[in-house]
Amino acid sequence: MQRNLRLGMIGFGAMGREVMTGLARLGETETLKAVLVRPGREAPQAVHDVDALIAARPRVVMECAGHSAVKEFAAPLLRAGIDVIVSSVGALADDQIRSELLAAERGGGRALLPAGAIAGLDGLLAARLAGLDEVIYTSFKPPHAWRGTAAEQVIDLNHSEPEREFFTGSAREAALAYPKNVNVGVAIALVGLGMDATRVRLVSSRLVTDPLGRIEARGAFGHFRFDIFARAAADNPKTSALTAYSIVQCARLGGALPIAGLCPP
Repeated sequence: MQRNLRLGMIGFGAMGREVMTGLARLGETETLKAVLVRPGREAPQAVHDVDALIAARPRVVMECAGHSAVKEFAAPLLRAGIDVIVSSVGALADDQIRSELLAAERGGGRALLPAGAIAGLDGLLAARLAGLDEVIYTSFKPPHAWRGTAAEQVIDLNHSEPEREFFTGSAREAALAYPKNVNVGVAIALVGLGMDATRVRLVSSRLVTDPLGRIEARGAFGHFRFDIFARAAADNPKTSALTAYSIVQCARLGGALPIAGLCPP
């Protein structure tokens, strides 16, 4: 761990609480200097506006609050010279948001992409350099994990068959149709072939108990397939608990990918 590490966080929902659990396991909760939450919400070291978060002088801020938080808070932090680890990667499917973050980096902060629950991003980045022709990301989740999402409008989640695919299209189309459910797909698109050339499939599956992500890629380098079965977060079946721990380790040890150096949209 870096000496004198000072961390900040945006949000204290299911993801934020899991991040706090990770810091507690490491005995490093004292490194968290401020948590930005809405007025009336409770959190350790709570602050209620971005200026107060900046005043706490974190070196890196972990975003754990969704697309709206990226849009509202990331740019001011970057302009203040503070690194921001963006967990709500799907927000970067919006060209305007991505452009604003990249412009704000002139202040000295960096917008960073954590590996999250995505094993294989480094291999995909190398494959792009070696020669990448096709990338497909498939998200398998049990039916109950799709409840409360746009999937309910296009599929009967009480389906009897083992699996039902209810979306296939580009990463950009997936981000527009399912903005809260394709963070991984957008991350893979940024690292690989871009938002329009990366294919995303969404599947309701009775064959899995927790989220399963599959990355398939082929090109001049050869081909690979990664399957990532990661237990769902205790408070949120829609996301992997591994994501929170990846954010913690990226904040402590580095290793996140700078968004500025990744694939254009």
